[in-house]
Amino acid sequence: MKNQKVEKMTVEIPGHKYNIHIKKGILADVHKYVELDRKVLIVTDDMIPEEYIKALQQQCPECYLATVHAGEASKCFIYLQFIWNALLDNGFGRKDLLIGLGGGVVGDLTSFAAATYMRGVDYINIPTSTLAQIDSSIGGKGAINLGDVKNIVGAFHQPRAVFVDVDLLKTLDDRNYFNGLAEAVKAGMIGDAGLFELFEQLPAEREAIQQDYIEQIICRALAVKKQVVEQDEKENGLRQILNFGHTIGHAIESAGELAGMLHGEAVAVGMLKMTTDTALRERLAAVLAKLHLPTECEYPAEQLMEIISHDKKHSGNKINLVQVKELGQAEIIKQPLEAVKNYL
Repeated sequence: MKNQKVEKMTVEIPGHKYNIHIKKGILADVHKYVELDRKVLIVTDDMIPEEYIKALQQQCPECYLATVHAGEASKCFIYLQFIWNALLDNGFGRKDLLIGLGGGVVGDLTSFAAATYMRGVDYINIPTSTLAQIDSSIGGKGAINLGDVKNIVGAFHQPRAVFVDVDLLKTLDDRNYFNGLAEAVKAGMIGDAGLFELFEQLPAEREAIQQDYIEQIICRALAVKKQVVEQDEKENGLRQILNFGHTIGHAIESAGELAGMLHGEAVAVGMLKMTTDTALRERLAAVLAKLHLPTECEYPAEQLMEIISHDKKHSGNKINLVQVKELGQAEIIKQPLEAVKNYL
C-alpha cells in the first residue's frame, strides 16, 4: 500500500494537546497554524539548507537565529547555555516562541531550552530528518548528554505543534535518510505488525521509498508513539516500550564517543540483540539489511556494560529491558543488570 494522505494527528495528554501537521510544503505555511507575531528564536544547525531557514524567517516579523554545529556532540551544556543566552540577550519573555528547525539534536536542545527558560515557554518542532520526523519530534522529551552518557539530563516539555514536511528530507544524504527509518522499524516491531510487514515488501531504493511510501511510514510510526505517549507521558510504565533497542543502542553510540554509529544504526543493532525469537530475528535482520542499516558492532561487552550501568532505566541492581517475542507486541522485563551481558 502506497502513501495515504493524513494531514493532521492530535496528541492529547492531561492538560495539553497539540497537532502534528503532515503535509508536503507546509514549511511555508507555519504562520497559518501558529501565532508568529511575537519574538521568535529559530534554533537550527549549520547543515540545514539556507532556503529552509529563510522560508521560516519570512513568516516571523521579529526573528532571531541560534545556530549550533551539526552532530550529537552539540547536545551539551555549552550549546544549551548558548540558546539561553540568545533568549535572555534579546529580551524573550514567557509569551514568546522557540522553533526547532533541524534533526533530533536540534529538537532535543530546543525542547530542553524551552522547558527551562523562565520555567517554560512555547516551542514548536519542524523536523528535517527522517529520525526526527518519524520519532523524536513528538513526545516532549528534551535532553543533553553528560560525559559519555546520552540524554541523562533533561525534562519533559510538550511542543505547541509539530510540522512534518517530507520535502525537507530530499537534502539528506543516504546514510542519514536510512538511519531514521530504524525508528519506524522499531515502531512496527513494538506496536504495528503491518508497518513492519510494509518494510518487508517495499523496494530498497530511496527514491521509491520517498516517492511512494515515506508519508505512510511516518504517519504509522507517529501513530504508535502518539498512542503510547498519551497513556504514559512521563515514562512511568508503558512508554518504556519505545526504548526497544535503545538500552544497548545508546551504549553503542556512547562507546563510539558520540561520533561512531548514528542513533538509528546503533538502535538497529540493539533491536537485533534484544530479539530472541530466531524466526523474527531473521526477518528483522533482512529488513535492516534492505535499509542499509548495520546488524552488528565490534565494541567489547565490558565497555558497553560500563555505560549501561548509568542508564536511566537502571535502578539498584535491576534494569528494565524491552523485548519483542511476537511481532507488533512489546513487553517490559525487569532483570538483574548482569543479565544484560546475555544479550551483548
